[in-house]
Amino acid sequence: MATAARTKPLTVAEFCAELEISRSTFYDWRAKHRAPKCITLPNGSLRIRRADYERWLTNLEDVS
Repeated sequence: MATAARTKPLTVAEFCAELEISRSTFYDWRAKHRAPKCITLPNGSLRIRRADYERWLTNLEDVS
């Protein structure tokens, strides 16, 4: 069951909660193409695949 939860796409609220940011910050990043790739559901809701989220975080790491 834990594996299924790990692969379930994040909602915008879950993404924001994990990063401790506001929804407006998320949408600002998205508008500037700085947010991870999102899936748009037929009802217009957004989801972020966990793998895309992890890849996005890795790309943000400071390499110095």
